[in-house]
Amino acid sequence: MVSRKANSSSPGRAAGEDRTGGGRGAKRVKPPLTEVKLRDLALHYAARFASTGARLEAYLVRKIRERGLAEDADGRTVEVDVTALVARLVELGYVDDDAYARMRARDLGSRGYGARRVEETLRHAGVGEGLRRQHAPGEAASRRAAALLAKKRRLGPYGGQAGEQADPLGLRKAHEKAVAAMLRAGHQYEHVKLILAADRIEDVEEWIGEAADAADDWEGTEQTW
Repeated sequence: MVSRKANSSSPGRAAGEDRTGGGRGAKRVKPPLTEVKLRDLALHYAARFASTGARLEAYLVRKIRERGLAEDADGRTVEVDVTALVARLVELGYVDDDAYARMRARDLGSRGYGARRVEETLRHAGVGEGLRRQHAPGEAASRRAAALLAKKRRLGPYGGQAGEQADPLGLRKAHEKAVAAMLRAGHQYEHVKLILAADRIEDVEEWIGEAADAADDWEGTEQTW
């Protein structure tokens, strides 16, 4: 005779296996995507993250690859034009490459990264060449970002003064390391060389001011045309 305990537990386990497809610890498989569900995913992504059209399209393609597309009533796979879906969201303003490029360029500059790093970041995000040029930092902004990185890393005039008895080999290695760090951050070698060779912070600030004044003069000339 089967005990009541055994009799009551067996159906429960079987039901659990049917729901998960592999026991209680199994991961629930998400259903294939319909066009409506894919659109909802796109809207949710655009609402949560600042993005470009290219990044959003890559995200949707990845989701389709992971989950597949649903079938219609006739058993045929639903076709979704992902490019058109993204273009529609761009048209509606949910995705804005220009705003993304402006925001990322400003953020990177405020963290001490140079023009080359800005260019690489925007290109990797799918920002077009025209917008990359438009939002590339100018000379004054590039100088400010280089000085900011040197200040954060305590390089050049922003670091402690080396004593007269400092090891020349150690100083050379420290200099090479500083140059490499600033180049990796995307700065021009000429900017790196000048900052690291500066004796005083005031010299760097004057150098930045010269570029800012030149930019102001150029803009004023443009406005008179």
